[in-house]
Amino acid sequence: MNEKITVGIADMKMAKGTGVLITYALGSCIGLCFEDPALRLGALLHVMLPMNLEAGRKNAFKYADTGIRETLRQMTAKGALKTRITVKIAGGAKMFEVNGGSLGNIGQRNIESVHTILRQEGIRLTAEDVGGTVARTLLFDVATGQGCIRSYGRQDVLF
Repeated sequence: MNEKITVGIADMKMAKGTGVLITYALGSCIGLCFEDPALRLGALLHVMLPMNLEAGRKNAFKYADTGIRETLRQMTAKGALKTRITVKIAGGAKMFEVNGGSLGNIGQRNIESVHTILRQEGIRLTAEDVGGTVARTLLFDVATGQGCIRSYGRQDVLF
């Protein structure tokens, strides 16, 4: 039985060889499954917001821009090669209707930011299940590289 490792909101965990990384409550947040298949090294990142505009950067994993870059830094420190790393993403739902709000659809902004940062870093996006209006639970099996998305009222999505 694979050990389950829970990744919190604005958090990142890594595993090598075995383990299932799992994160809950992906509403407008985005979960990113990073994999270097040659090393069987995987990471799961749960970001809340598109860009780090906070002075002092208290938690890099809270934001797509700094979270993705910090995850890549930690993976390469463990021997991963950026040219081998691939990513799968889930989340970015529109959970609430915001009338006249300046923030707009945070989920869509998160999706766009993640796409942009991955492209800037030269990381290949291999699968995604984003948008919509449902929250997701994301599981990532490091041994197989298989992702699974669970949502209320929907069949599990394997990717």
